[in-house]
Amino acid sequence: MSETALHADSERLGHAAAAPRAPLYRNARLRALAWHLAPWVLPVVLLALWATGCERGWIAPQILPPPERVFDTFVELARNGDLASNTLISLQRVLLGFAAGTLVGFVLGAALGLSRTFEAYVLPSFNALVQIPVLGWLPFLLLLVGVGEPLKYILIAHAALVPVTLSTLQGFRQTPASLDEVARVFEYNRWQRIVYLVLPAAVPTLATGVRLAFTKAWLALVVVELVASSEGLGYLIVYGRQLFQLDLVMASVVVVGAIGYAMNRSLDALEARLRRGQPSAFRE
Repeated sequence: MSETALHADSERLGHAAAAPRAPLYRNARLRALAWHLAPWVLPVVLLALWATGCERGWIAPQILPPPERVFDTFVELARNGDLASNTLISLQRVLLGFAAGTLVGFVLGAALGLSRTFEAYVLPSFNALVQIPVLGWLPFLLLLVGVGEPLKYILIAHAALVPVTLSTLQGFRQTPASLDEVARVFEYNRWQRIVYLVLPAAVPTLATGVRLAFTKAWLALVVVELVASSEGLGYLIVYGRQLFQLDLVMASVVVVGAIGYAMNRSLDALEARLRRGQPSAFRE
């Protein structure tokens, strides 16, 4: 067979092999696009139903204002500075309370995870106290600290403390047995075992607890601001309800949801990155 014929045959084989790849590649891209667009289907449908219901008078505008009115209110809040100032106040409260609750929760969870004796004395009472919702502590704390900023910080910190404590306890108890054997062979002391084995193995569980803690803290912030506050996003919701300005209520609710969603996605991405970076020896 001549060299020209061989070259022609190889080209035909190459085209034959490449031909099926193009449709497969397009199908893969379509599936990826559909996967990324899937979370937006339900919000778009709800928005369409909302707009259609308001346009056709299914619901009175005094009860559910149309989307364009809510958007105009949002723009006005952004223009006059009320949105920025109240958002910054809410973020300051949630970040400080979350940081305090996370720190205390980590220390408490580490103590529970490292000491069976401490766990036997403290964990049953802790499990009983955490069953009380955030609002259940409100009357008691109102008597102790009043309605000022300490009340908000304490309740937000309490909301964050619970998941961090439990995740730290779980993380400190899940060190692989094979690594414990290695620690005994190398004669690690207690602190070396904690630093080189327990903490690296607990990182993914701690990241999950921190993400859940922020969600709980954000929800607690809104609840506290709804009940006892004169500033913040929760206050805007209450203020709008008192004046029966439901467009203000809806705009504030959208901002609360958007910030909470953005924070949760950021922490979710951080958690995934920590899991990918964890050494294989620490994975179950």
